[in-house]
Amino acid sequence: METLTLLELNGRVKSTLQFAMPDAYWVQAEISSMSSSGPGHCYLELVQKDESGRTFLAKAKANIWKSTWMQLRPKFEYATGQRLAVGMKVLLQVTVTFHEMYGYSLVVHDLDPTYTMGDMARRRREIIARLTADGVIDLNRSLELALLPQRIAIVSSATAAGYGDFCNQLEGNMYGFRFYCRLFPALMQGDQVEASVSSALNAIARVRDKFDVVVIIRGGGAVSELSCFDSYTLASDIANFPLPVITGIGHERDDTVCDLVSFAKVKTPTAAAEFLISRVYDTAMALEDLTRRTGDCVRERMVREKQRMQLLSQKLPSLFALLKVRQEHVLENSWNRIGIGLKNLIAGNSHKLELMEKSLAAADPKLILGRGYSLTTCGGKTVRSAADLKKGSVIVTVLRDGEIESEVR
Repeated sequence: METLTLLELNGRVKSTLQFAMPDAYWVQAEISSMSSSGPGHCYLELVQKDESGRTFLAKAKANIWKSTWMQLRPKFEYATGQRLAVGMKVLLQVTVTFHEMYGYSLVVHDLDPTYTMGDMARRRREIIARLTADGVIDLNRSLELALLPQRIAIVSSATAAGYGDFCNQLEGNMYGFRFYCRLFPALMQGDQVEASVSSALNAIARVRDKFDVVVIIRGGGAVSELSCFDSYTLASDIANFPLPVITGIGHERDDTVCDLVSFAKVKTPTAAAEFLISRVYDTAMALEDLTRRTGDCVRERMVREKQRMQLLSQKLPSLFALLKVRQEHVLENSWNRIGIGLKNLIAGNSHKLELMEKSLAAADPKLILGRGYSLTTCGGKTVRSAADLKKGSVIVTVLRDGEIESEVR
C-alpha cells in the first residue's frame, strides 16, 4: 500500500477535481453567511435545505474575488433593487477548486439576478397572500383619518435628513397650521429594522389616544435597503395598527408590502408632511365654507322674520278689532245666559218659598187650638204625659182665646 503525505493526498484530490470538473456550472443555493474582506473580496457560505427549510442537505464555501465582485454587485443591486444578503436564494456560475491548505470551495464568476428576483417576488406574493388570508391587508386603509390630524407620532431615525425635512415642512407651512410631533426612534436600515420599527409601533400603541396618525419615514438611502419593509411581521403590525399609518420609506417606483397595507403611501417625508397639511387645509376650508353658509342662512332667516313681524304689526289693529268684536259677542251671550239662569233660579226658589209658607201656615198652633184643642205647659215646658206632673205642680192650659192656670192636687 502506497503511503502519502497529507499534502500529496490533497494534491491528488485537487488534480482529480480539476480533471473531472474543468467547466463552470450554474448552481442554485441559499446564502447562509456573507462577509467582505479588506481588499474587496466577498466570501459566502452556501447551503441547500429540504422542503421544510429546517434541515441542511448540502453546504459549501464560495469566494467572489474583488475584480468579479466589483462588477457583479452593482449589476445585481440595479436589477433587483436590493443588496446581496443572507437568506437570499441565488443562481451562481461557479468553478470547483480545491486548495491543499483550505480545502474544497467554489469560485463565483457570475450571478443571475433574475433568479433572485423571481424568488423575491415569490416570497412577496406569499406574504401578501398570507396577509389576505388573515383578513388584515385592507384593515388600516379602512380606518378614518382625523379631520385635523395635528397630533403626529413619527417613526424614524433621529439623525435622518428625512425626519428633519418632514418637521421643517410642517412647521413652515404657509397657512400657519400648528402640529404636535413626537419622535419614536427606530433604525431605518440594516438587519435590525424590522424589530426596531415594530418596537416603536408598540410604544405608540400604548399612548395611541394622544395621537391622530402615525408616519413612518425613511428618506434617502439605497433602494437595496428596502427589503426589510417586505416583512410579514412588520406589515402585519402596520395593518393591525389602531391609527392610520402613512409610509414614506421608498421612492416613487418602489412599493413595499408595508406600503401596500398602510393607510397611505407617499414618495418622500416632505410629501408625507404635505399630505397632512392638505388634510388640515381641506378641513379648514370646509369649516370656513360652513361658517359662511351658516351666517348666510342666519341673515336670510332674520330678514324673513323681520318681514313677518312687520306684516303682523300691520295686521295687528284689524286683528285686535276683530278679536274685540268676537269677545264682546261672547260676553254678551254669556250675560244673556247668566240673566236667564238667574231668572230661572229665582223663579224656582220663589215657588219653593210659597210651598214652605203654606206648610208653615198649616202647622200654626193657633189653627189647632181653634179646632177645640188645648196646650198644657208646666214650668214653660209642654206636658206630654200625666206622669210628667207631680202633686202641687202648677200647669197652664192654653186655649184659643186665653190661658187657665191650675194646680195639680
